[in-house]
Amino acid sequence: MALRLGRLGAGPCWRALRGDYGQLRAWSPRGASARVSRLPGTAAPQPRRGLGHSPSAGGGSWLGTGLAAALAGFAGLAAAAFGHVQRAEMVPKSSGARSPSPGRREEDGDELARRCSAFMTSPVTDLRELRKRPEDIKTKMELMIMETQAQVCRALAQVDGVADFTVDRWERKEGGGGITCVLQDGRVFEKAGVSISVVHGNLSEEAASQMRGRGKVLKRKDGKLPFTAMGVSSVIHPKNPYAPTMHFNYRYFEVEEADGNTHWWFGGGCDLTPTYLNQEDAVHFHRTLKEACDQHGPDIYPKFKKWCDDYFYIVHRGERRGIGGIFFDDLNSPSKEEAFSFVKTCAEAVVPSYVPIVKKHCDDSFTPQDKLWQQLRRGRYVEFNLLYDRGTKFGLFTPGSRIESILMSLPLTARWEYMHSPPENSKEAEILEVLRHPKDWVH
Repeated sequence: MALRLGRLGAGPCWRALRGDYGQLRAWSPRGASARVSRLPGTAAPQPRRGLGHSPSAGGGSWLGTGLAAALAGFAGLAAAAFGHVQRAEMVPKSSGARSPSPGRREEDGDELARRCSAFMTSPVTDLRELRKRPEDIKTKMELMIMETQAQVCRALAQVDGVADFTVDRWERKEGGGGITCVLQDGRVFEKAGVSISVVHGNLSEEAASQMRGRGKVLKRKDGKLPFTAMGVSSVIHPKNPYAPTMHFNYRYFEVEEADGNTHWWFGGGCDLTPTYLNQEDAVHFHRTLKEACDQHGPDIYPKFKKWCDDYFYIVHRGERRGIGGIFFDDLNSPSKEEAFSFVKTCAEAVVPSYVPIVKKHCDDSFTPQDKLWQQLRRGRYVEFNLLYDRGTKFGLFTPGSRIESILMSLPLTARWEYMHSPPENSKEAEILEVLRHPKDWVH
């Protein structure tokens, strides 16, 4: 049954956080490090139609969770996420809908240059091409992920106060490229990466074959299936055991059949992996994501929260990778604009959901035992990424893969001890209980 979603709220991503979260506040651009340029401007909110989502009747997804890692930039990335078994949908209200004026330009040339000047580097796509198609969803998505990368990098650089992001720009010979920004061995962060990919070309035969295996047969033209894929992906590993690891990614994909029919979808999510459980942090993180989802409807967060818990599951350990967040994929209704609006709102929630938690804990005192437990928990993180994450696995076994970007998600250090088991009723055992039995953090 389709569920209606309400009108977007007007608050920007830098709004003050809830006052009941102690000393935590949203990150402000006023205190940004001088090492990076100013934050991108935030466009005024526009009225949009209501959105909704419903369970898939077919049960099979075209592409799934692995596209995030694949978007780090390797050949044949379109197939990275094949095989997921859920699907996210948004459907319009039956009446009272409003849509943006088709003739309105969101950005003129000068505004586009101003926005781009605030990015970590220039967009992957040439500005002349972006100016030709200001209303195209690919242009809007590329600018949004570039802004997200810049906002997250600046927020993290401000918190760290010592280390800089290395900006690594790369090209993909088959079409497109990406920008990988990595901060390593800082005061606060052991490793933080924020990667952009904007790639295009033709689906490989392996990708098309996997699609057929999921019951989706696409019409090729001269043996080719043109595709475009883009996204932003990030994993952040702080040094302090009491500051949690965080991962997010948001992506867009489209493929064109021989008859000109274009299939498109969005996907993404954001999740938290603490070493030790802090109830206040967990509530804050989930509540911030819920507030973002609630701008589009009250039933989205519960659905995508469960989806996240189900996906980030380490089967052989019987536990989740972390305390979850939200996750969705194959979001392709009711329109590109409304689905994009939802993804944009989620991306804007990244910094206020996470950065205040790191600021709160980055200088906490800790013992060698605390650090040991962090290393063991990072071992679980590595296990999930290498054994279960579809994008990572596909990337590692795809010729032409950019291995450095694919493995950006892994921590600098991790540890495996034989038969390690924490004492009963310890704080280490406390987090394991939550990882084995996910909780509702917002009710």
